[in-house]
Amino acid sequence: MQKPDRRTYLTQTPIPRLIWSLAVPTIISMLVTGIYNSADTYFVGRISTQATAAVGLVFSVMAIIQALGFFCGHGSGNSLSRMLGAGRGQDANEMAATGFALALLLGAAVALLGNLFAGPIADFLGATDSARADTVAYMRIILLGAPFMMGQFVINNQLRFQGSAMYAMVGLMVGAVMNVGLDPLLMFTFGLGVRGAALATVMGQVSSFFALLIGSRRGENIRLSLKNVRLTGRNLLEITNGGMPSLARQGLAAVSTLLLNRFARICGGDAAIAGMSIVTRILMLNVSVLIGFGQGFQPVCSFNYGAGLNRRVREAFFYCLKFGTLMMTIAGALCVIFAPTVVGFFRDDPAVIPIGARALRWQASVLPLLTTSILTNMMLQSMGKGLKASITSSARNGIFFIPLILTLPHFFGLAGVEMTQAWADVLAFLLAVPMAWSELKNMKTDRT
Repeated sequence: MQKPDRRTYLTQTPIPRLIWSLAVPTIISMLVTGIYNSADTYFVGRISTQATAAVGLVFSVMAIIQALGFFCGHGSGNSLSRMLGAGRGQDANEMAATGFALALLLGAAVALLGNLFAGPIADFLGATDSARADTVAYMRIILLGAPFMMGQFVINNQLRFQGSAMYAMVGLMVGAVMNVGLDPLLMFTFGLGVRGAALATVMGQVSSFFALLIGSRRGENIRLSLKNVRLTGRNLLEITNGGMPSLARQGLAAVSTLLLNRFARICGGDAAIAGMSIVTRILMLNVSVLIGFGQGFQPVCSFNYGAGLNRRVREAFFYCLKFGTLMMTIAGALCVIFAPTVVGFFRDDPAVIPIGARALRWQASVLPLLTTSILTNMMLQSMGKGLKASITSSARNGIFFIPLILTLPHFFGLAGVEMTQAWADVLAFLLAVPMAWSELKNMKTDRT
């Protein structure tokens, strides 16, 4: 397609057809990503409860890497999509290159500093004596992949915001297939244990990085070029405005995971850490479908908002809200019914399954509410409403979760740990409704 064709496609295609054409590849991408993020937990679960706990602890570190990657990717992607919608092609080229370069610089810094302080970080994360060695070993290797992980998040999001969801999907699937294939080979055939799981993850990320880089040079996609890098105050401010909600959301996810693991350790030791880690991965897999669906909505929102077509943005939001809620209702019901079986699939330990099953039922029961929270955040972020988007993105894992995790375990013990995320999700939903309405009520007519 030439550029006028892309504009016509995003601004004139009927909303249901447009949403599904963009959402199906991103749903597949997110599902595949969720599966290969869960692969380590599954295969490590064949080793020991301590190894499962170690992978769960390092998830906080991975969440920080993801937070920085999404900060650069969503920040530059939202902006370049609005620029393309407004016909500012060169500005979009510079924004894409700048977001990518910033991610590589931040990734290199995280890899270096993380490896220098791996031991203290493991202690800070709450590793028990029995899980500390596995935690450090797994984390050191994961950190080496930080530049590639951040880089792939940036390219993936930039491709999506340009309407090239198919290229983004293929790039992620390359890494996912490699990770899942290498996990058992490196862990068991070569006897590398948790180190093998970490190596498989990093090798998958490197593969996705280069596959996405190649995809960014296909069709009418923006070609990333060093000559277009502009680390100016204006560009960095634009990335910050669009990326801060993602940084807040993912960064607070790291903090919430850290606190969750700490209180799980206090209330139930390695078995509780393992159980809660498994539930986190299961919920990620379910929510990944919703996020994938929402990511099909984001380029529609940002491009049409940049073009002044408010009514299409409003129509797309309510269309996605309806189908997203339906999908999460079905997924939540299945998790509630089959909770022990699902948890046992990852770690067949009689000490782990009851803890995980109770926590899964709590969280799965409120899954339908996440649709409103997540779509509201995506809409606000795609429209460049940085402050409101940062508030809604911080709600689930920060504004509400942190006070609850610091309070409920004192009154209910381990049960308080298990129910915290569910109550945080209810409160985040109640915050998202007025936030969404404050924008949607003003979008009944197009801007000229």
